[in-house]
Amino acid sequence: MPDAPPDDSTPPDAVPDPTTPPGTTPPDDPAPDGAIELRADCDRCAGLCCVAPAFAASTDFAIDKPAGTPCPNLDDGFRCTIHAQLRPKGFAGCVAFDCHGAGQTVTQVTFGGRDWRRHPEVREQMFDVFAVMRHLHTFAVHLTEATTWPAAAPVHDELRQRLDEVVSLTRAGAEELAALDLAPVGRAVDELLTRASTLVRQLPA
Repeated sequence: MPDAPPDDSTPPDAVPDPTTPPGTTPPDDPAPDGAIELRADCDRCAGLCCVAPAFAASTDFAIDKPAGTPCPNLDDGFRCTIHAQLRPKGFAGCVAFDCHGAGQTVTQVTFGGRDWRRHPEVREQMFDVFAVMRHLHTFAVHLTEATTWPAAAPVHDELRQRLDEVVSLTRAGAEELAALDLAPVGRAVDELLTRASTLVRQLPA
């Protein structure tokens, strides 16, 4: 299984520069028929990757930023003011990050289009939920990819079932998500992905 997503203390990365602030899109489920979006859509997020996690000054980040503190490069419309210059400005870590759509799920689905600036009462919970949602979306990415491996056909049905379970978790309420124990979910996903990758490796050279 690919590396798990970073925990809350690991710096997040930036995603494409949004062009419309959150709240301008109706707070509907972003994917049809209960599906899950696995591509980041900054237009429908409240800049969560630029606020919720902490990062430390390093080769990836030019400054220290505590968790829950907006990056100084984030403007009032949840846009990155140095998006076109992230690497030369010392924010290579922002270029590498991908929330796999967790940001818009939290903003538009879990919190119904609210954001942490206009609704400060949800601020801390929103950041906690984002940390969990990043893991769930990453699990979904790995499971989805594994269903495309022909050699893993014997476990495709199990992969799809596990994916459905993960997607169902992403639709839980904010309190349930914030309290979710990710460890057993991750172990179940890892066990199944290990079986799938073993089937792939058993192919004759």
